[in-house]
Amino acid sequence: MRIGFYTNYSKETAEFAHEVGFTSLQLSAWPGSALDANTTTDAQLAEIRKDLDSKNIQISALGYYPNYQHPDDHEREAAQAYLPKVMDLASRLDVEVVATFAGQDPRLNVEENIPAFKELFSRYCDLAEKSNVKIALENCPMINVVTMRGNNIAYSPEIWDVIFDVVPSDRLGLEFDPSHLVWQGIDYCQAIKDYASKVFHVHAKDMEIDRKILARSGILGRSFAPKKGLDRRWWRARAPGWGEVDWPKFISAVIISGYQGNLDIEHEDDVFASMQTIHSIRSEADVVSNYSQERAGLRLGYNTLSKLIVT
Repeated sequence: MRIGFYTNYSKETAEFAHEVGFTSLQLSAWPGSALDANTTTDAQLAEIRKDLDSKNIQISALGYYPNYQHPDDHEREAAQAYLPKVMDLASRLDVEVVATFAGQDPRLNVEENIPAFKELFSRYCDLAEKSNVKIALENCPMINVVTMRGNNIAYSPEIWDVIFDVVPSDRLGLEFDPSHLVWQGIDYCQAIKDYASKVFHVHAKDMEIDRKILARSGILGRSFAPKKGLDRRWWRARAPGWGEVDWPKFISAVIISGYQGNLDIEHEDDVFASMQTIHSIRSEADVVSNYSQERAGLRLGYNTLSKLIVT
């Protein structure tokens, strides 16, 4: 199992990863990224592959996380049209996993979103079969702090059972992130063992719980606090080792589950990110563009994980 992080590709980032000891990268494939599925040529892919190969860095997965059921017609249609291009890009790069969200129309409840999910991802899984890639759904609810509605239905084991039942494809699985299960109160170690055959990629992110805020605001979170960083809730994403995830226990569960992929840090730690200027955060594309450039959190996360994994 290799240790890496989710980032936009650049030669500077690859050099940093190599210098620290990372041997895996999950690369952003959003429009406008270095791996823009609309514009990246085979020659550019060959250069990226050559650079990473020279540093013994694997590409573990490509990442693209829009809302495929967005209420806005233009955003929804653009997202739905782009994912097949990302799958083709992954095939051209010989990358097995494309990580994404399931999406959610926030005007509807989870159950009401299932028919649209079934129709869309049944088609995507057929395309994944042809491209010889797998689709990994990240388990983040993507709760909007203003509306308290989510943009991604694939956030709990109860729902995973339904989505894997309605789309029974071996091309559809999970990008497992323990941090999102911590604040939901879900047993992340049991969950990864229960869904072992469906775990295609693993994110390493920690979760800090502020129990003073929780005791005062309750589980729905604060309503009037200023929005800072990614949220204003009682939970906060942290670098591995700086939150409540039991990393020896979790990595043991990962190994027991038989997972054969890499472990990639998804850096969303506002504490370390405050050391540099963070620009506007409007989407997951902005998250990876900003947070993955902050080096201290990545170094400290690597220090935590590297003591627990023999690469």
